[in-house]
This record gives sequence, C-alpha cells and structure tokens, in this order.
Amino acid sequence: MPFLVSLLVATAALLSYRYLEAWTPRSWLPAGLRAAGWGTLTLLLLNASCPAAERGGRPLVLLDGSLSMQAAGARWSEAAALAHRSGEVRLVGPAPGDTTPSAGRSQLAPAVAAAQSVGRPVVVITDGEIEDADELASGSLRGAEIRVLARRAVDDVALTRVSGTTRVTPSDSLELEVEASGTPTAAARRLELEAREGDRVWLRGALQLGPGAARTVLRGPVPPVAPGAHVLRIALLGAADAEPRDDARLLLVTVVPTPGIVLLASPPTWESRFLLEALRATSALPVRGYLETEPGGWRRAGDLHSISTLELGEAVRRADLLVTLGAGGDVARTTRARARWSWPGATRLGVTGDWYVSAPAATPVSGAFSGLAVDSFPPGTAVAELASGPGDWVGLSAQASRRGTVRPVLVGRDSARVRRLVTGIDGLWRWAFRGGSSEQGYRSLVASAVSWLLGGSDSLSGRARLQREVVQRGRPVVFEWSGAGRPEPLPVEWSAGAASRRDTLVFDGSGRAETLLPPGTWRYRLGGGGEGTVAVEEYSDEWLPARVMLADRRGVSPSGGARQPIRGWAWLFGIAVAAFAGEWFARRRMGLR
Repeated sequence: MPFLVSLLVATAALLSYRYLEAWTPRSWLPAGLRAAGWGTLTLLLLNASCPAAERGGRPLVLLDGSLSMQAAGARWSEAAALAHRSGEVRLVGPAPGDTTPSAGRSQLAPAVAAAQSVGRPVVVITDGEIEDADELASGSLRGAEIRVLARRAVDDVALTRVSGTTRVTPSDSLELEVEASGTPTAAARRLELEAREGDRVWLRGALQLGPGAARTVLRGPVPPVAPGAHVLRIALLGAADAEPRDDARLLLVTVVPTPGIVLLASPPTWESRFLLEALRATSALPVRGYLETEPGGWRRAGDLHSISTLELGEAVRRADLLVTLGAGGDVARTTRARARWSWPGATRLGVTGDWYVSAPAATPVSGAFSGLAVDSFPPGTAVAELASGPGDWVGLSAQASRRGTVRPVLVGRDSARVRRLVTGIDGLWRWAFRGGSSEQGYRSLVASAVSWLLGGSDSLSGRARLQREVVQRGRPVVFEWSGAGRPEPLPVEWSAGAASRRDTLVFDGSGRAETLLPPGTWRYRLGGGGEGTVAVEEYSDEWLPARVMLADRRGVSPSGGARQPIRGWAWLFGIAVAAFAGEWFARRRMGLR
C-alpha cells in the first residue's frame, strides 16, 4: 500500500508538468526528477516497515550476580557452568570487575531492558529470588529464555533485626531488641546471644526459637569504655546451621561523655515535664533534664539528685541540642551547642487567654500535623511577643479565641551555622495531657523540631553526612551533601587496621554519593574536615531464602519476524535530495524558476 500511494504521488508530479507548466520535449527530465522526489518523500513520510533478516549471533546470557546465588543451598557453580555453555556471559549486579556474586540486591529489570535493545537472543539465569519481578512484565521479557535454578532447602537460623539506642552516656543502660527467624526445617530450640566488642562482652541473653520470628531484649549497663564509636557484634552462639554468615549483626554504639540533648528548666513546670518525656520518646540521642528548684540549686530530672555546677556546665557546654525553659541561668550562655530551642519564661508571657494554634504550610514542622485538626487541640494559656526576621520561618501561629490578630508562636532561624527555635506560647503540654490526636500532634511536633534543629551543618561530619553507620554486605555506603552551595566532588580516605584507600565522593543531582566497601569496620576522613566510623556487615538479606518470583521459560521469536522501518534506509534520503536538486538545476537550464 505505501508503494502504491508513492506511485500515485509520482504520477501526480508528472501530470503537474503536463497541465500546469509549459510542456516541451525538454520537460521530461525535470518532470521525472519531481516524480522521483515526491515519491521518495512520500515513502519517508509514511515510514512503513519492511521484512528484514533476523539479527542473530551468539546469545547474551544475563547471570544473576546477587549474593543469594552463593548462599547455603544455592547452585552457583551449576548456574555459572550453564551460563558459559549458553553464550556470552554478563554478570548482573556486582561492581565492574567482580567475577563472583557480590550484589546486595537482586534486581534484573534494567539489565534485561538493555539486553533486549541489542537484538541478540537473551538468556536469563537466576535463582528466581528477585526484588523487581513486577517490573519484569511479559513485555520486557519478550523472547528471552529464563532458566531458574532455585536454591535447595537448608536448616538455617538468622538474626534478621537488631535495634537499640545508638548514643549513650557512661551512666546509661544499653537496651537492644533482637529478632531471629529460622527456615521451616529449623528445629525449635533455645539459642544463646552475646553482644561483644573484641574481647569485651557488653551484654548476654537468650531467645527461644519456634514457629515464626523470635524476639528478645538484651539489657545492661554500659561497661567502662572510652568515649567514641564502638562496633558491637551481636551473635548467636552455637547455632550450628547451614549458613553462618547470617548469625551475627553489627551495631555501632557511640558513647558520649555528656548527653546529646540537654533540657534546662528554671523553674520546672508542666511544660518541662511533658517536653522532656516527648524528647526521650522521639529522639535517638541521650536526653538529660536539669531543674532549678531553687535559685542556684539544680537537680537531675527523674531522681531529683542535686548536681554540681561542674557537671551541669559540662553537660550544657558539650550538648548537641540545648533546650531552655525559662531563664536557664548564666550556665546556658556557656554552651557550644549547634542547635538551641528556647521556651518562654513567666516574665515574657504578656497576653493571657485561650490561644488556638494553627500550622502554616510548607515549613520544616508542618508535616507533623498532616491529617490533624490542630485548631481543635486544647488552646494555649498565654503568648509572648515574637518577631520574625526576613530569613525566619513561622511554624505555628495563634489567635485569641479564634479571632483577632494572628501572632507567630514558633519561629525558626538558621544563622552562623546554629539553628534556633523560639517558642512563644505556654500550655502546649495540654496537648500531651489530653491524649489522642492532640498527644500525637505534640510528639510529632517535638520530633520534627528536633529533626530540623539537628539537621544543620555539623563541624564534626564536615560537608557530607553519613546516612547509615551500619550497612549490609553488598550495599553501598551513602553520604548526603550537607555543606553550603552546590554539591562538589569530595575526597575521602578510608582506613581499616593496616589497610587504607583513597577515593572521591561524586554527588548526584539529589546530593547523594555512594561507595562500596568490603565487610569490616572502616574509619573515614573527608577532605576539608569531618570524620567518622562505618561498619559493613557480613550479613545480607540475600542470605535468607525468599520467594521464587520467576519460572522457567523457553526463548520465543517475535511473531511476524523482524521488520525494519523505511526511514532506516539512508539511501532514500539521498535519492530525495538528489531528485529535488536535479529538478531545480534542470528548470534553471530551461529558464524556469
């Protein structure tokens, strides 16, 4: 049909010379050239496809390179041998240069999509335990042959989760929640647990393995260790199962000489009591409260023991976040905290009444009230006069009896690398006292405020902040840009014992940079300042048996054979250009335009 349409157009081109031009015997040449040009141009515009020879060649074999392929019960050797017999092998997942499975995730969709564009037969060899099966729709797997070598059932027990407080002071108690699970063939039994750092045992415990997940909590005082980062290895003792690499997890615990969040209440009030509870419930940092019960006399919140001025001054000076309710005394002026949260004292609260609060949108704390009717929460009892500058943001505002002037009552500012929040309303503790959605709003407000306050630039972390201090084997260590200006390449030096390496963090458009490290405890030092510790576990979720998401399938050729569009024939463009240029030249020789 396209060629018939092209022939009709060429005929029309000839007739245009016969009836619209002064026809002479010399008109045959330009008329023929016009017919050739119009006909060729019509074919290119229609862009029909024509049968073409199938593109063949040696099959492209995509071999699943995730760690699950070499877990207990896996069939890596069999899969590798099959892959090399089937065609050209490409390992999917590991870093370039790896020849064994080392990827911490099972994802095949991007590799399959790229292989389909090559035009060669595609063979996928995997254990079927993949994460992106939904993306591997039938269309993306068209024509590909799938060979699934599922792992064999084994007796295995794994520590699937370890969580707990990661920043403690020497006087704190350490509490770790541990979760373990076994394969269906694993026998129910009692397993001993141990959390140790080198030769020092921090905590001991046990859990009873049965159907489903088993959980236990390890508790104990922090042993006498030096301040700093300590990598604890929480391990099952005597598990005697098929996969020992999932019997231990790592947790990085930082021992700090003073609390990360310090609250000063002068004098103590209901607000200080509920705020201290909310800080402890929503923050992962050690929290301490100090109350000035009489002028110059400070006591520790909780046990009301008197404390020395030296202890109080050290805690205030080295805190990450200092929260002051009331005057706070001269001791608050000595702080080097990178974040401050100030609440009003009785002398600053000028206007009393029922002050109903509302939350403006698009502020660092507005997400705390998503889906909550803030204006129905219990009203505040008094407000202070707060002024907001050009660079400040207002997180909460209030109106007396829901009418009249709107006053800002929560103002945030970020200046000189110190983030500050000022709260100018009394009575927010009534939100927590009432319970229900208002208590949820109170805790969410405190959590969002602390997250913003401590999310600023930290001189210890430098211009990039480590996202996770412990990562699984095969997963990247991720840094997030926290410096001023646009992200730029940042040199980093890694060291683990006698081994060391240098690298450069290259940040993407979202301000994230990734690097892969082998299992171990690594110290890093960033160019321009900033250092820390990151632990890479031997554990990976890939060691655990997962559901098989694919099935064997033979390779199928696309129906109808391969086809090639006409625009793929470059010589047709040459014919069209030559025909129109030749017609113009012939017309000029005839004296026509």
